[in-house]
Amino acid sequence: MNLKSGIFQADKEQNRIHYESHDAVQHLSSSINQHLPRLLVRPIVIVCIGTDRSTGDCLGPLVGTNLKSQLSHFHIYGTLEEPVHAVNLEETLTLIQERYRYPFIIAVDACLGRMKSVGYLQVGHGPIKPGAGVNKVLPDVGDIHITGVVNVSGFMEFFVLQNTRLHLVMGMANSISQAIIEAEQTYLEKRRTLKEKWLIRVDALN
Repeated sequence: MNLKSGIFQADKEQNRIHYESHDAVQHLSSSINQHLPRLLVRPIVIVCIGTDRSTGDCLGPLVGTNLKSQLSHFHIYGTLEEPVHAVNLEETLTLIQERYRYPFIIAVDACLGRMKSVGYLQVGHGPIKPGAGVNKVLPDVGDIHITGVVNVSGFMEFFVLQNTRLHLVMGMANSISQAIIEAEQTYLEKRRTLKEKWLIRVDALN
C-alpha cells in the first residue's frame, strides 16, 4: 500500500483511467508498452505488492494470482498464496536481482487517494514507495509502477483498508491483469518482428 499526495496531478509520464471505463484495458496496456525497455533482452519482472489479510491491500496479490498461469514471458512475484509484503519485500527484491540479469521491474500496488480518484488506475514512470500509506519504511520498487486507488486517505488508514469493498478491488485487479496480458502479447510480437527482420538481414548478407 502506497500513498501519493497530489495523486493524478498532470504529468506527461503518468496515465490514469477508471477501471470501469470501456477502454480501460486497452489504455493501460498501451501505457505499459510505452514504458517497457527498448532493450528487448531484459527480463520483465512484475512484483505484485500487498497482503491477502486486508481487503484494500490485496489488489497486488489478486493481480499476481490472475497472471500466474497466463503469462509466458513476464515473471510474477506476489500472489494470494505467496504474497510480497512488508515482511519479505526486501528479501524478494534481493532474490530478483540475483536470479535475473538487469531485470526491468513493474511494481503493482494499491494506494489511497482523494475521494474522486477512487477506482482509478495509473501507469507511471519510476518506483513506488510501498508502506507509505500506513507509515512503514520499505525499499522503493519498480522501474515503472501500476497503482490503483482503492479508498480514501487521510484518516485511520488501517481501518479504511480493512473496510474497502472487495468487489471494487477485484474489478480493478481484473482490469490490470488483462492489460498486462495484452501488453505481454504486444511486447512478444514486437520481439518476433524484430527477430524476423534481423534474420532477413543476415540472409541478405550471406
